[in-house]
Amino acid sequence: MTTRERVDQLVQAFPKVYPDAHCELDFRNPLELLVATILSAQCTDKRVNLVTPALFAKYRLAKDYANATPAALEKMIRSTGFFRSKTRSIRGAAAAIVAEHGGRVPDTMEKLHGLPGVGRKTANVVLGNAFRKDEGIVVDTHVSRLSHRLRLTRQTDPEKIERDLMKMVPRQHWTNWSHWLIWHGRRRCFAKRPDCHHCEIFQLCPSGKLFVRSGEARPLESASLAPRARPH
Repeated sequence: MTTRERVDQLVQAFPKVYPDAHCELDFRNPLELLVATILSAQCTDKRVNLVTPALFAKYRLAKDYANATPAALEKMIRSTGFFRSKTRSIRGAAAAIVAEHGGRVPDTMEKLHGLPGVGRKTANVVLGNAFRKDEGIVVDTHVSRLSHRLRLTRQTDPEKIERDLMKMVPRQHWTNWSHWLIWHGRRRCFAKRPDCHHCEIFQLCPSGKLFVRSGEARPLESASLAPRARPH
């Protein structure tokens, strides 16, 4: 089976395994998702969701974040870690949204990526989940890990992994593809001891048999030999 054929089968299998897969950050609008995504860096979604209710109640508009004092914002988000840099990113992005986009979160990759503190991953999260636009594939630690275990890429850089995946995964599934891999990474394909014995996609995973034999998720030497994706 070629890599492309396995991806086609995974696209059919994952919706049956995770029919309710979605972004697990709580939000009601694009601004809330943008802020929550910035906070999620090096932090769990669960922790972010504990912090954001009070944050969203106090800061409702981009101008509220832009005018917030750093100390007040830092205090509210401290438990998410890296709170000083996250405060700078949130205030910087909000100020740009007010100054350049009329107070509304932009809905294109170019404009979102152009906001201070907003990288391609964050832009992909907002575009895919707040605006329902499949402009790219979110590559977090779960997507990166599973992409290597499924041998869909040779790359280690997130943007290069994303480019490889975009060549193989049909565009209409780009946003959901990230959800599927993230949900599978959190619920089955753990970093240290993947639950291969109960894995719903075991037959489609080149790494499964190795993990079952070894009993642990060792780094795959053969991952560097992953087949290159063919362009559409």
